[in-house]
Amino acid sequence: MVEEEVSQISVGEFETIPQLLASSESLQLAFIILIIGLVVIGIIYRKFSHWVLSQKLNYTRPHFSRFIRKAILPFFAIALVSTINVSIQTAELFENEIEDGAGGAEKFAKILNSINMLVIGWTISHLIPIALTKRDKLILEREDYEKWDDLRGFSDDDDLFHKCFKWVPPQTTPYDMKDDEFQKHIQTKDGLKFLENYHTSKGLPVGSYEKLVDKPYEEWRKSERTKYEKYYTNCITGKNQTGQKLKPGAIPDEIYPIDVWREQKRQNNYEPLIPSSRPPGYARKQKEGVPKSAKQVLPIGIFVATVLGVVSWWGVDLVVLATATGGLAFGIGLALKETMENYFAYIMIKKDKVIKEGDRITLPSGYNGLVYKITPRVTYIRHGLNESLAVIPTKQIVSEQIINFTKEFKLVPAVIEVGVSYLNDPVQVEAILMKIGKRAMKEVKDGQGNHLARQKRCPYLDEHKQSCGCDKAIHVDVGDPVVRFNNFNDSALDFALRVFVRDYGSQFKMKSEMRIIMYEEFKKYDIRIPWPIRTIYQGDEKREADEIGKFDKIRDQVVKEYSSKQTEGSAEDE
Repeated sequence: MVEEEVSQISVGEFETIPQLLASSESLQLAFIILIIGLVVIGIIYRKFSHWVLSQKLNYTRPHFSRFIRKAILPFFAIALVSTINVSIQTAELFENEIEDGAGGAEKFAKILNSINMLVIGWTISHLIPIALTKRDKLILEREDYEKWDDLRGFSDDDDLFHKCFKWVPPQTTPYDMKDDEFQKHIQTKDGLKFLENYHTSKGLPVGSYEKLVDKPYEEWRKSERTKYEKYYTNCITGKNQTGQKLKPGAIPDEIYPIDVWREQKRQNNYEPLIPSSRPPGYARKQKEGVPKSAKQVLPIGIFVATVLGVVSWWGVDLVVLATATGGLAFGIGLALKETMENYFAYIMIKKDKVIKEGDRITLPSGYNGLVYKITPRVTYIRHGLNESLAVIPTKQIVSEQIINFTKEFKLVPAVIEVGVSYLNDPVQVEAILMKIGKRAMKEVKDGQGNHLARQKRCPYLDEHKQSCGCDKAIHVDVGDPVVRFNNFNDSALDFALRVFVRDYGSQFKMKSEMRIIMYEEFKKYDIRIPWPIRTIYQGDEKREADEIGKFDKIRDQVVKEYSSKQTEGSAEDE
């Protein structure tokens, strides 16, 4: 049935093209010149494109470079086709060789116009995504500026923020601070610096900023471009950690273009990038398997629409064509049912942002890992300790229940459970555990010096330093560590200490560091962890109680300072 319908499709004027070409040697010659010219233009374009990729322009102005590489080929192709078309229309070369010569010339001109339309459609389909990408990069650049403003400068800025803004102290004493303390700070340079970094118990800064320049955003952009120029120079001159001179245009990429450079800085907390610190092609490898956005699929849609327009112009009945191919499409759809389900699940994941690369998730089977790669067919989940790699159909992400530890709500508890001797006072133990938790919140950091614990106020603010971000974007009430007396066990009093950390992976280092701090504090205050055996006392209980009692005074001091009951009482008094 489908074959019959296909055979009945009207091909419009396409069927006359072979006859037209066969009827005239001049047309054949013009057609050969056209094909050879297009091939030569393609070869020249390929060499030109490789040359542009190796130039500094490709790194400092990547979007302009892409525009040139996509526009140069269509420009010369259209120029060639149009030249041949004009020659046909003006020279009337074929009138003596073709029956109804004017009609033949017009038909050949229509072929050339069709080629021009296809070239123009191809060009537009590739230039529009470049413009959309440029717009997205400008939005991200604006977000980077807002982050710079929020952090009051990046570490490699040479204090650019204070060259653009002047801090004005508050006129009245901030709450949470005494009047005499405020007056003391406001009279000294160090005191003003302390007040600028000061945050209230609600996490709010004090004072305000006045602009010292008309357009701080433009000053920041110039500074970022200057930093990139330095990075590029260090790459090509060999002033990097390996001492190698990196080659522009190498495959795989060795030097980041400025847009990728910004992206890598964004991923590294806006720390300076060291040339050659990543293996060649690192940025491209990161993007492999990432779901394609609408602007990446857009070129196909625009070019297909252009082809259909040209086909319709030549008199082909698109309705009949669609009807004839419908049955074939239906059969292919049934055969590719699983593939299509995975593909549409892939689109939904991108649209609804269910997961993304780097998210920590748990599958229905209980497998826990990091999303490594998402493709239209399968999704790869890497175990957190690199023990294995789970490969699952992409549709499973949207059709089954998964747990995402990273999505939106970046707050994970790090819980330590411990049992102590019945001879220790539970109130004292609770206070000491609270001290351990507060020490961990302040002392436990990652390799870049950022605190792992989430807290209302970053400890760096009390040291006249910039916040590391541990107190940013917290949408729930996160306060002191939480201590709970859980149970009377056979041989111990069971306690739990909980501290919230910034992501799933941070809890493991936090737990390890808290156990070390716990060992130090328990040893200092003689808090005993009983052995998991049955103890038979033979008159030694009083002696052990006397030994423990020797530390009551210093433990009571910890109770006064850290006990949650004391804190609650103070809050009620207020």
